[in-house]
This record gives sequence, C-alpha cells and structure tokens, in this order.
Amino acid sequence: MNNKMVKQLGLIFISLVLLSNMLVAIENSGTNISKLIDIAGKQRMLSQRIAKDYLYVGKRVATRKAKKQLTLSLAEFLKIHNELGSLITDPEIHNLLDFVSLSLEELKSVSSKKFTLDNAQLILDLSESMLEGNQYIVDSLKEKYKIKNFDLLEKTAKQRMLSQRIAKYYIAYQSGIKDENTVNSMKDTVKQFSENLTLLLKNKNKMVKVDNKLKEIEKLWKIVHKFYNNIEKGGLPLIVFNTTDKITKKMDEVTKIYINLNNH
Repeated sequence: MNNKMVKQLGLIFISLVLLSNMLVAIENSGTNISKLIDIAGKQRMLSQRIAKDYLYVGKRVATRKAKKQLTLSLAEFLKIHNELGSLITDPEIHNLLDFVSLSLEELKSVSSKKFTLDNAQLILDLSESMLEGNQYIVDSLKEKYKIKNFDLLEKTAKQRMLSQRIAKYYIAYQSGIKDENTVNSMKDTVKQFSENLTLLLKNKNKMVKVDNKLKEIEKLWKIVHKFYNNIEKGGLPLIVFNTTDKITKKMDEVTKIYINLNNH
C-alpha cells in the first residue's frame, strides 16, 4: 500500500469518526436530525426578527411589543446557539457557529444603543451575516443526512424567516434606509414567499391539517402582500408588524407538523 493510499484512507477514517461523533452527540441528547435542522433553521428567522424589532423600537411603532420581542428573541437565539454548539461536533460547522457567536455579541451591543441610522444599518448588516451563517449550517446538515420530507420541512421553516425579513425591510425603509437594496430585497423576499407558498399548496400529499393552515395563510397573504410591495409608499408599519408575526406563527405550526411526521 503506497503513501498516497494510506493518506486517503486516513482522511476517510477521520471523516467517519467526526460523523460518528456528531451522530452520537445527537442521539445521546434525544434530539433527532429533523429537530436539529428545525432549530438551526429557526435561527434564520430570529436573526431577522431581532433586527426588525430594533428598527420598530427606533421608529416608535409597536414599541412595547417590539421591545419585549427583541429581549425574548435575543435570549432564544443564544439558547439555540448554545444547544447547536453542544450537539454538533463537525469542525467546519463549529467555525461558523463561532462566527455567528461574534456577530451575536455585536448585535446585542448595538441593539442596546440609541437608535441612529448608522446603528440601524449596522444591525441590518449583522442580521444578514447571521442569516447567511445559519443558512450554511442548515445546508451542511442537509448534506450529511437524508431527511424524510426535507424539501417540505425546509420550505415551511424558511417561510418563518421570510415573513420576518419582510417586516425588517419594510420598517428599515420607513426608518430612513431608502436605498435601492432595501426596496429590491423587500420585493425579492415577497416573491420568494409567494413562490414557496404556491409550491406548498400544490403538494398533493399534504395532510388535511397542513392544508387548512396553509389556506389560512393564503387568504391573509392575498391581501397583505400588496401592502408589503408598496414599501416606498409606506404608512402601514403596524399592520405589517402584526400580519408578518401572524404568518410566522402559522408557518411555525406547519413546520412542527412536518417535524412530528418525521418522528414516526
């Protein structure tokens, strides 16, 4: 056996050990893979909600609710982040978690400061970095494990993030960040949500309780998406706050149904 082959076998062995360690950690914790992907995916939503809440507080709209939600979202993000760190042993994903941790510390620091346009822009940038990092974590987990109904689970989970992202960009524009990127990001997010919702509704194998919840969202979406796309007109920040929160909650309920389905 030559040195090259020995080296290759050694790399394969190391990869198998890392994968095995990750599986053992997950199994010992009682957390299944679909649940792990769900909580990693939820971080995407929280990254957007935290930024949204800071901007709503700064704009003095739904101030009491936004302040409370901001505190709870920061705490939940940290809790899930620590949970992911204890469950995942993959070195590459841990590097991403370390980066997200740094971004979270900065986000907490800036979110506690007085609202300014500079701070608002920094909050937006940090939320985008954290979103990208957590999306990478979800994608990495997907690559490692074959998850039943993954596409459905991912689409419903992602809808939670997209709804909060809509509110984030809407209030960002109303707060004074009126650049082309804000408008384009908003309209692209609305488009993504619409496309995902259409695909989820067309799924012929969905259960009755999933279908009912999706139809409730569709009924609301047909009305409110027009408000969202009128970002430059503005004037409806409270409606946007409440409706996107309602959509996020309903999409989370659908996500949980698919997770429970995977457990059986």
